[in-house]
Amino acid sequence: MTTTKLDLTGLKCPLPALKTRKALKSVAPGDVLEVHCTDPLSVIDIPNLIRETGDKVEISERSESRIVFLIEKANDLIEKANGLSPGSK
Repeated sequence: MTTTKLDLTGLKCPLPALKTRKALKSVAPGDVLEVHCTDPLSVIDIPNLIRETGDKVEISERSESRIVFLIEKANDLIEKANGLSPGSK
């Protein structure tokens, strides 16, 4: 399992969710994307995004100045079951 870090500190809504979605496309199933944000709205936006993608997310750190998400990329089987190819999102 590989962990890829994505530093989105300083970016405001909707950029953290958009950049997270883009980064997830290059993460292999089973690997983890570690996302660092400072925008308080990301605690709503990123979990909503992950519900759409079918991946797993947890907030590993949350303070007034920083939020860290750990996102585990799900198998492509979910995308195939929905009739989507991995690059069609």
